[in-house]
Amino acid sequence: MDELRALIAKHARPDMTTIIDDVLVSRTTAGGPPAPSMSGTILAFVAQGRKRIALGERVYDYRAGQYLVASIDMPITGNYVGISPSEPALGLGLVLKPDLVAELLLTGDLPKAAGTPEGLAVSDASPDLIDAVTRLARLLDQPRDARALAPLIKREILWRVMTGEQGAVVRQLGAQDSSLSHIARAVRWIRENYAESFKVEDVARIAGMSESAFYRNFQAVTAMSPIQFQKQIRLQEARLLLATNSDVTSVSHRVGYDSPSQFSREYRRQFGAPPSRDAKLTLQPAL
Repeated sequence: MDELRALIAKHARPDMTTIIDDVLVSRTTAGGPPAPSMSGTILAFVAQGRKRIALGERVYDYRAGQYLVASIDMPITGNYVGISPSEPALGLGLVLKPDLVAELLLTGDLPKAAGTPEGLAVSDASPDLIDAVTRLARLLDQPRDARALAPLIKREILWRVMTGEQGAVVRQLGAQDSSLSHIARAVRWIRENYAESFKVEDVARIAGMSESAFYRNFQAVTAMSPIQFQKQIRLQEARLLLATNSDVTSVSHRVGYDSPSQFSREYRRQFGAPPSRDAKLTLQPAL
């Protein structure tokens, strides 16, 4: 872990990108209040520090030696806890790709999920997983070797997670006809059409599920109803727009609210201040 922390601190950049595709590293020195963002589909390993994330009414804490898996891109609120410039939060993230998960599903006899796993999960990292993550971080110092070896180590990391405690969360990402894949279609549609009103039955049809099965599985994955999910997306988009546009009424209409007063009430309930006074948002990913 000491070596991993040193490598992350050395290679962390403001945009978190690295020389290895789909590998991110972060160094954060200030906690601040909880801020909204989208989770992305990611495996986030914590080498130092602690972060708390809320998804709907669920709260997830993860700290050094643990990892978080997000198998679907969802609206979350989170912040780092108990960190400082001398003790920053350090993390390494691996973007999850459904095609790679699907490829690994074909290589072993892996169990199928019983029911629909949650879209976010936290677990302790095994010694083997920590070792693989550290070897991947070492390649940040070895660009030539990284081109050949990084894909192999990324596969190893993904395999160890897929066969571990939260394996069902990741395995569903690669199964074309899993409940998660159906819900993911609905999530994409809501995100792309968040300003439009919709009926749950219509989105269930897009997902290819009955209305009752869709509603049940959507709540299991996202911890929200479809309408609550849409509201979270609307309010996050509004906060981004308000960073450059102070006209609250026009922003409220743009994100799909017919009533500016309702928009202001829900915005204040979500962010703790009315839209006209809310501070500029700085997004943070789950990492």
